[in-house]
Amino acid sequence: MSETVTMEGPVCPVPIRKRGRVIMGHGSGGKLSQDLIGDLFLPPFDNPVLRAGNDAGVVPIEDDRPLAISTDSHVVWPLFFPGGDIGRLAVCGTVNDVAMMGARPQYLTAGFILEEGLELGLLEQVVDSMRLSAAEAGVHIIAGDTKVVERGKADGLYINTAGVGQVWDGAEIGGDRARPGDVVILSGSIGDHGIAVLEARGELGFQSDVTSDVAPLNHLVEAMLATSKKIHVLRDPTRGGVASSLNEIAAQSQVGILLNESTIPIRPAVQAACEMLGFDPLYIANEGKLLAIVAEEDATAVLETMRQTRYGEESVVIGRVEAEPKARVLMKTAIGTTRIVDMLAGEMLPRIC
Repeated sequence: MSETVTMEGPVCPVPIRKRGRVIMGHGSGGKLSQDLIGDLFLPPFDNPVLRAGNDAGVVPIEDDRPLAISTDSHVVWPLFFPGGDIGRLAVCGTVNDVAMMGARPQYLTAGFILEEGLELGLLEQVVDSMRLSAAEAGVHIIAGDTKVVERGKADGLYINTAGVGQVWDGAEIGGDRARPGDVVILSGSIGDHGIAVLEARGELGFQSDVTSDVAPLNHLVEAMLATSKKIHVLRDPTRGGVASSLNEIAAQSQVGILLNESTIPIRPAVQAACEMLGFDPLYIANEGKLLAIVAEEDATAVLETMRQTRYGEESVVIGRVEAEPKARVLMKTAIGTTRIVDMLAGEMLPRIC
């Protein structure tokens, strides 16, 4: 069978670069988000650290290891969903962003936007979940802020977290460091978080046993870095999913990435939900998975370490980095064709993180 390249992609609106108002697609993690950041935020704040385009900024510290610093806002609804809640999501999301730069997360801050009428018992549950998640990750919440807005002005509760940690010795990780010949590793099944949140909203039309994968990945990353200093890129594929994350990396590094569809793990219940709703699992948010791009000579050792570590037991190789086509992600399909895996254009899913 001859090889063909097709233009399949997610169900989403065609991107429009210039709009007069913010739309939901600007928060998708896809092309509209990149346009908003690149056109509106980056020019006035431009500096080399921000321009690198990673999930955390790495800054030098005199006579010491660099610091990785990140911030994230969490606006998920409902506040509780199978496998997690907004509190666990807030802690794990920021811990993971810092860890993806090869850093050890150490301290977090937390800002709470509370809606008038929120039950204090529910808030107490969220705070306790944050306590437990921070203890699991080994980080401390050292500062915070609380604001209250009028009834109807928020979904009960929004949380902003910022995190800081020191980069491990020898770790040189960033989205611009992928090289031809590198191996792409995924730490487990995709789409679990997005489908779990949709089910909690009653939007699937059926019941499943899917639970969110939300988890702190810093201990997994620490084990990986102890195994190899040739881990070039780490990324947690949250908004926009695996497809958008790999497109970002391909563009940052000016390389091509070739995926093998048959090796990408997707739980049957997630696949069934996506087929019913017209979604592509590659574009659905994850909150406890990572992508690692590793030099070929160390890939086997890193993979074995991941499989022996909590939250990495299901790790698999899903592709390779190629010299061409630059800034493109392709996927070898199960029927032997090759299709383009493009960046998410607009908003495919309701807000899930």
